[in-house]
Amino acid sequence: MLYCGVDIAKHNHEVCIVNEHGNTVLQLQIENSQAGFQKLEQNLSRLGIVPENAEFCLEATGHYWLALYCRMTEMGYKVNVINPIQSDALRNLYVRKTKTDRKDSLLLADLLRLGRVPKTSLASETVLKLQTLSRTRFEFIRQVGSLKNKVLAVLDRIFPEYPGCFSDVFVRSSRELLKQYSAPEDMAQADLSELAAFLQKHSRNRLGKDRAAQIQALAKGTIGIHLALEAFTLQLRLLVEQIDFIEEQIQAIEEAINEVMEEFRISPETPYRHVLETIPGIGTVLAAAIIGELGDVNNFKNARSVVAFAGLDATVRSSGQFEGSRTRMSKRGSPVLRHSLWLAAVNARQRNPQLKEYYEKKLREGKHKLVANGAVARRIAHLVYAVWKAQRPFDPDYDWAPPGSRNDA
Repeated sequence: MLYCGVDIAKHNHEVCIVNEHGNTVLQLQIENSQAGFQKLEQNLSRLGIVPENAEFCLEATGHYWLALYCRMTEMGYKVNVINPIQSDALRNLYVRKTKTDRKDSLLLADLLRLGRVPKTSLASETVLKLQTLSRTRFEFIRQVGSLKNKVLAVLDRIFPEYPGCFSDVFVRSSRELLKQYSAPEDMAQADLSELAAFLQKHSRNRLGKDRAAQIQALAKGTIGIHLALEAFTLQLRLLVEQIDFIEEQIQAIEEAINEVMEEFRISPETPYRHVLETIPGIGTVLAAAIIGELGDVNNFKNARSVVAFAGLDATVRSSGQFEGSRTRMSKRGSPVLRHSLWLAAVNARQRNPQLKEYYEKKLREGKHKLVANGAVARRIAHLVYAVWKAQRPFDPDYDWAPPGSRNDA
């Protein structure tokens, strides 16, 4: 049996093949291209290496491993994929902690030979769709948050009184007003009846003359700067338009997620159907994100491993007689999963009496509200694991908490 380790990079992959005794049979560098793949296939053919007597191990560096993975699996080879975090940890098994692409490929081949490579189970096409859409949505939402902060920064300069006119600067009526009347002078000089009609139209009759008069009075007496005002007002209008544009894209992504989730529920290859959506606080979009990140709950041995994968577990510091008294969330693993479970915890506190009581209990213990919500998010992770594993809808009268989980948070 031959063991092939491949260190993945953007432009070039380093390949190392060893035999059962750990002796190197082949070591070469190939391009991440059609020519490079053909070079690898020619060398495999020259050495008489076929799927029946060889196995591959790739390090999942970014997305650059996917093309080679698909190529080798199409040829019939068994291909294991290892997370770089796992390979870093396994590298510590060796005395000399050197790191080069060539030595990393040898390490991967050797780990495969010694049976130290974790079991590989890649996502189905449907799960990959959910993962891609959810991660894109997550990134767009992050961009919207950044743009909103920039809008507030501009308003602080040119019209700091403006945010007090609305419950939220980014409600529809406020956005339209900022696009139409970007400068405080524009609001101050506008005809009051026209300004009132504009607000009435875009607020669906909730705002009118009183609010228009308030805004106009503040605009006339603003302490905002006039220095480079034209540049700031242009920036303000473009930022608001950019927010609108990205939010339209987010809406399109959510519609696509709904379509894939429908496909996901009826697909014979997916046994979990819609059970995650039965958990209070988890709707279609959050369920899609969780499924996309976890892939298959059977890849995790228990709920604690799901918590760790989300980075919701606590870091522990100890050395000799020293025991750290403060712990922090590790934040390792999937940020999309962590964010989804965090949002689910916020929602669940309002919809699930048990989790609401658990959150309030943490507050009574003197925990900060963010720490308390983190504890609820860990509970949600346990619920996700239990409901998904059991393949049954959430039942508020059933104790889903596994043994020992009462102390996990």
